Amino acid sequence: MIRYCYFTNMFVKKAYMMLCIIKRNFINISRNCFVTLYKSLVRSHLEYANSVWYPKKKSDVDKLERLPKRATKLIPELSKYSYIDKLKALNLPTLKSR
Repeated sequence: MIRYCYFTNMFVKKAYMMLCIIKRNFINISRNCFVTLYKSLVRSHLEYANSVWYPKKKSDVDKLERLPKRATKLIPELSKYSYIDKLKALNLPTLKSR
């Protein structure tokens, strides 16, 4: 169990690091550019983790779902929309439904 939690935290931390790199290097990012960068750099780290495919705890699901919520806040033109509306505008599924 300890090993499972460690790996979950490690993969989430790597995904956050990639998100910070995107945030630092792209100030005004377009939708298409964001989706490409998010899918290739951030979501690939999360999909590699076993905890995404079979999360055992609700806290793991919450940890994994916080990342896309934070990522969609990087697009200034979607700032007034809710999280679900942002995902629909970007054609991205939630990690829970994926």
